[in-house]
Order: sequence, then C-alpha cells, then structure tokens
Amino acid sequence: MGAKQSLKPDITIIGCGTPSPTPDRFGSAHLIDIAGEKILFDCGPATTWKLVQNGIKPTDIDTVVFTHHHFDHDADFPTFILTRWDQMVPRDRELMVYGPTLTEEFTNGIIDEDYGLFRHDWKARVGHPGSHVTYADRGGILPRSKPLVIPKDIGPGVFIENDRYRITGAPADHVQPFLDSLAYRVDTDEGSVVITGDTAPCDTVTELARGADVMMIMCWESHDKIGGTDHELATCSIKSAAETAEEAGVKELVMVHIGARLALPASAEANEKEARSVWAGDLVWGHEGMKVPWPK
Repeated sequence: MGAKQSLKPDITIIGCGTPSPTPDRFGSAHLIDIAGEKILFDCGPATTWKLVQNGIKPTDIDTVVFTHHHFDHDADFPTFILTRWDQMVPRDRELMVYGPTLTEEFTNGIIDEDYGLFRHDWKARVGHPGSHVTYADRGGILPRSKPLVIPKDIGPGVFIENDRYRITGAPADHVQPFLDSLAYRVDTDEGSVVITGDTAPCDTVTELARGADVMMIMCWESHDKIGGTDHELATCSIKSAAETAEEAGVKELVMVHIGARLALPASAEANEKEARSVWAGDLVWGHEGMKVPWPK
C-alpha cells in the first residue's frame, strides 16, 4: 500500500494585489490543494496565466469559490473557464462554481448558449471542422460538449463537506448593499485555513477564524492613512488586520491584497512595525507565487 496522503492544506498565493496593477502583483486569487484536489478561491486578472507560471494546469481545477464580484477578484474567469474547457481531454469535466449572490448570473453571462458573452467562442470550437482536428490531435474525443459549468449562489454556512474537508462561509463587511461578500474557512483533520477576501474588521470574520491555523486577510493601507475615514467601512489596515488575527487567536497571519504603496520595499520596515504593535505570532507578507509556510 502507498503512503497515506496528507490532508494538510497546501496554499499557493496566485494573486496578491489590488485593482491597481503593478509589475509584481495584480488582483486576488489563492489555490488550496488538499491531497491533490485543487480549489481556486477568486480569479482576478491574469489568474489563468499565473496558475501556469506556478506549474498548475487549469484542467487540474474542478472547483472555484468566489468571495465577491469586484473585478480584481473575478475578471479572469472567462479566460479560466474557456482555457480549462479547451484544454480538457478526452472529455470535459464539470466545473463547480460557488459564491455569493451574482455568481450564477455572472457565470451564465459568460457561457450561456443563448446570451453568454463568450458563447460565440465555444460554439465555433464545437462546430468547426478545423477545431475538431485540433481537439482530436490534443487527445479529445468527438463530438465535443459545451462547457460543463455549474454555478451556485451560496450564503453563510457549510456548503461543501466530504471525508477530506469542509468549507464554511461567513459574511464579510465590504461594500454592502452593492455586493455581497463572504469569507471562507477550510477545515481538514490536519489543519484549517481562513480566506477572508476583502473585508473590514467584523465579528463574523473573527468568529469564522477562531483558532484557525492560517488566516489570509486583506491589508490595504497603514492605519494612519485610513483610520477614521470611510475606508474603514470596507477594508483592513495593517493594524486592524493584525487586531483581527489577535482576537481570533489564529496561529499564523498572512497579509494579502496588499496595497500598492505598502508593497514598495521602502514601506517594509514601517509595515512590520505596525503589525508587530499588535501581533506577536507568525507573520507572513504575501507575494505572488508564494507557497504559504505552515505555522511553526
């Protein structure tokens, strides 16, 4: 018999930026691998290309989970759906898509055969003989199916549970009532990870993260820049992110969705000082392509 596969979540930061593109980061996306099953959380700009950069094939992913539907968290989803489908051989597999309100509308708006904005693309590839040759050369079996994508709007609570892991959603305070936002906790027998998406400090996220091994949280700006402003209604500063981790009693705090100014090398010392004014535990400053270390 082979060795038992580890159920400890393996975390790769795919996108660690914001809506402001920089040479090193842009948008949000995170991949969690549990015993070979890969789950993509958010699909911000260039996610498909970044996955491949990190040695991850889009065809290896059968589950996508959205925190909310700002473009820096979902703009690459049309590319991801169509690339995964186009490269999938010998036949397409179902792609399950979960997220708050608008997830079904957004997904169907990409590929629905009557009104989807990209229906022309997959219909041409399904129908044209030249595309048939390309698909068959790749190892595909004809006739080709349309993309098999099943989106589901979800709310708070457990929405996936099996013998390997459980995923639970909780409300995150961001830009309601314009968009609903959810944070997620992934629990296995060997560890727990919380992905907050975009959030201001709030009790629901703190309770979701209670006692988790790893919490990944947005870090938009320093507290002196956004404290006392309306930014506090929708985002975390370094200090408030650290305060959330401290209150939740997590083992490791991972800063992601890092604002462009904070990502500059010149800001690193001040960033660390602000976080350490509150947080004494394991601290990781995320960057794209990082394999998140497990807490000591």
